[in-house]
Amino acid sequence: MIIWLNGGFGAGKTTLAGELHRRLPEAVVFDPEELGITLWRWVPRNEDFQDLASWRELVVHTALALRRHHAEVLIVPMALVRDDYREEILGELAAAGEEILHVFLDLDLAVQRDRLLSRAPEGEVPPGAEEWAFSRLEPDAAARQPEGTLILRSDRLGPGELADQVLAALPG
Repeated sequence: MIIWLNGGFGAGKTTLAGELHRRLPEAVVFDPEELGITLWRWVPRNEDFQDLASWRELVVHTALALRRHHAEVLIVPMALVRDDYREEILGELAAAGEEILHVFLDLDLAVQRDRLLSRAPEGEVPPGAEEWAFSRLEPDAAARQPEGTLILRSDRLGPGELADQVLAALPG
């Protein structure tokens, strides 16, 4: 089983992944952002590593390898803002025979902005990072999620309550 935690920046994906891992200690948490940062060490840096076809391919293959060799449950906290990238990655995982619970964390745009602004102390945010994150806020993203997506409001439920909902949605 792959539990993919999707949602905008500041929605609570990493916090929820930590709570799920606390409850499922045998699970592996895989953060695809690390692959993007590593790729940027090797190839010319672009605006968003998700635009690199190599990143998307590596995410699929790494998730498959981790799930098959190291854990029955893989928890993946990663925003897939572009619908076509979400379809590509989750589609390839499903085509490889993986069962996927796709969770989308939705929240009020004002709450999301507040969370983004409070993330790092002033002066520690790389220049342009806030503007980049704000440019990717999508108030209608929850409505575009595929059928079968578990949509949860992270501005109305705490991490424990969110984890309860995710665990209740797992098959078996």
